[in-house]
Amino acid sequence: MTAEATTGVDLHWQPGTTIEWVYEGTGRFSHLPNVRPMTVVRDDEDALVAWLAPGTPVIKPVLVDGREMRHAGPERMFTEDRVLKLDIWHGTGILKVSPTGKPWSVWHFWSADETFLGWYVNLEAEHRRDIEARRTSTVDYVLDLWIHPDRKIDWKDEDELEGAVTAGRFTATEAERIVADAHTAVREIEAWGPPFTDNWQSWRPDPHLRLPEAPTGYTVTHIAEELLG
Repeated sequence: MTAEATTGVDLHWQPGTTIEWVYEGTGRFSHLPNVRPMTVVRDDEDALVAWLAPGTPVIKPVLVDGREMRHAGPERMFTEDRVLKLDIWHGTGILKVSPTGKPWSVWHFWSADETFLGWYVNLEAEHRRDIEARRTSTVDYVLDLWIHPDRKIDWKDEDELEGAVTAGRFTATEAERIVADAHTAVREIEAWGPPFTDNWQSWRPDPHLRLPEAPTGYTVTHIAEELLG
């Protein structure tokens, strides 16, 4: 008997549902999340697949002067004061796959002419769902992998993970676990199973899909010029 049959509650979202994909703030910044409204493409026992459309209003932490956190450097980006900004998602959009039970998500990227560019594996905590609130929450683990169309793998942001340890964002033991997770992801990439074999790189969104509305309930200090009209 499934959990759904036992509880009488649908544990998955229907395609077309707007959800919030949330990267929670931590420590003294726990009240400053990164919130991305996204549209569910598929959701089942294997994975949650959702689309972040270009131009989507998002909430994100930035430096007090409005600059991106990375401008503070690989250590101070974890300690500098920050505020929330209402912005839009720039670029060509991302299809994200969160495999059930895995400490990462797999992002699909395209160029402006719809050429597939590659996969980005974002190391992160296993997601926690709030079905009624239409929210899936995780914590970013900083370290990432980039997979080229020819399956070559590049490691990314290793300096930021080192900075996170120096800044006290992670302990050395936690960082070792994150690196171990990345090596596990590499082995799965090399085995070339789902979601890489699911042909998501050929998927394209409905051109008539409406953008989600901006997240509400957050104290915003900066607003992107595009949203000010």
